[in-house]
Amino acid sequence: MNSDVQIAGDPLALPHLMPPPAAHPTTVAEFAGLARAIAADTASWAPLVRYDAATRWYHRLRTGPGYEVWLLSWVPGQGSGLHDHGPSSGVLTVLQGELAELSAHGTRHALRAGAQRVFAPGYAHEVVNDSLEPAVSLHVYYPGLTEMPMHRPPLCASAVRPSAVVTS
Repeated sequence: MNSDVQIAGDPLALPHLMPPPAAHPTTVAEFAGLARAIAADTASWAPLVRYDAATRWYHRLRTGPGYEVWLLSWVPGQGSGLHDHGPSSGVLTVLQGELAELSAHGTRHALRAGAQRVFAPGYAHEVVNDSLEPAVSLHVYYPGLTEMPMHRPPLCASAVRPSAVVTS
């Protein structure tokens, strides 16, 4: 018997199949739904966005039972460095512009506005704005973010093969 993922692919790529966000999310799908609901409410986050040429700007937008939501802006050239989120799982949603997510294994995901990425505790990645326009992203962490250990990039981190690029 085929699973829903085998039949339909990535369920996060099919928002119409996702349930509405729960008042107190507890599953990956519910946290992804919460991120989509916040993203759709542009009036709640757009006036808060600031751009800082010296460092990434961030603002804790919301907290809930065991989770927190962060709003980040990225000017061209800014990146997070290779890191993980300790014991926290997360949902990354691009609100405006384009970002690239580079995994510790060399996979590159091109993320346009509306794209989401989900990650488990200990997942190492780097997020960068390698476009020519500013970008804004939303990050939901469960449990709330308590650490962000930095990793040394692999020696060939910048040599990601075009065949490893995934567009989301």
